[in-house]
Amino acid sequence: MSVASVAALRTAGSGRRRGAGSQQTGLNGGRFLMMQRRELVTKAGIALAVSCSMATSPASANGAAQGLEILPFKADGYNFWTWRGRRIHYVEQGAGRPVVLIHGFGASAFHWRYNIPELAKKYKVYAIDLLGFGWSEKALVDYEATIWMEQVSDFLREIVKEPAVLVGNSLGGFTTLFTATEVPELVRGVVLLNSAGQFADPNKPAAAPAEEEEGGSALSRYIVQPLKEAFQRVVLGLLFWQSKQPARVEKVYIDPSNVDDYLVGSITAPAADPNAGEVYYRLMSRFMSNQSRYTLDRLLGKMSCPLLLLWGDLDPWVGPAKAARIQEFYADTAVVHLQAGHCPHDEAPEQANRALLEWLAALDARAKSAEPSLQTV
Repeated sequence: MSVASVAALRTAGSGRRRGAGSQQTGLNGGRFLMMQRRELVTKAGIALAVSCSMATSPASANGAAQGLEILPFKADGYNFWTWRGRRIHYVEQGAGRPVVLIHGFGASAFHWRYNIPELAKKYKVYAIDLLGFGWSEKALVDYEATIWMEQVSDFLREIVKEPAVLVGNSLGGFTTLFTATEVPELVRGVVLLNSAGQFADPNKPAAAPAEEEEGGSALSRYIVQPLKEAFQRVVLGLLFWQSKQPARVEKVYIDPSNVDDYLVGSITAPAADPNAGEVYYRLMSRFMSNQSRYTLDRLLGKMSCPLLLLWGDLDPWVGPAKAARIQEFYADTAVVHLQAGHCPHDEAPEQANRALLEWLAALDARAKSAEPSLQTV
């Protein structure tokens, strides 16, 4: 679903632009629909920024050719954990200090196919499917940012059971940061790969007064909001239908030979769930539009552990300027730039694995040096 979402959003976005104009002549109605078009285009851009497109570099399919071990694909998944009555899928391999991998928008634990086996040679590796994604339950709940933070926090408490390094791509990066600020005792390090999230705009108030007034008016309750929801459902329903077409995956890739059955299956299978369409709508209409409530500066300002940025500099949506800004804001940051796109762990797995293992080794040495020795006790 993640790869296909890119093409779907592009197609729908261009269609909306071509169809603008003639019917938008009413005063309030025309202004409303034009505002909704702009809002949906903005959300589409945000979704692009948090989708794991894997489309900007042909390196992703070369992992096996380069001799990397790959996580076996299992149609029924690996392990399941019940969280708040919901079925959550996760992968667990290796032994040692724990490392938890968190996927991006539309992806799953299988997106770490080239990373899990390599990391598991030295660490206890977990890869979890966030609620609503992958092989986890497509629960019909409100998908606010807090839900995944709470899920990962409880996963650390109940399954991992000791402080771990959290590694997150895109939406998973945002979730990783949020978790580290809320349960710092359970997180000993954070790794972000082209993370989602926004810095606060100092020129934009948290909530415009006009919007607050409109939100409480009869016009808003009985006309504007129903029209808005209907418009969103039509557009997002189209995007979801397009996103789950297997042919879309090949069209997004620069080199179609990089698309294999493993990748297509891991993207399209979860989208076949009966609730997947409604989950997609709730994600796009709620979480994507509410990221400004939890800005990167707010989260980084509360974090206290070491941070590594593994950044794909060829990412067309979340480029290296964002990594530079994060590093400038948060002092305890190391940065490794990779010639890859939005998902460097799958596009350039050898380089990503090497950089991550080196940083983890340095983190372990740092923790060991901080432990009291017999001489100092």
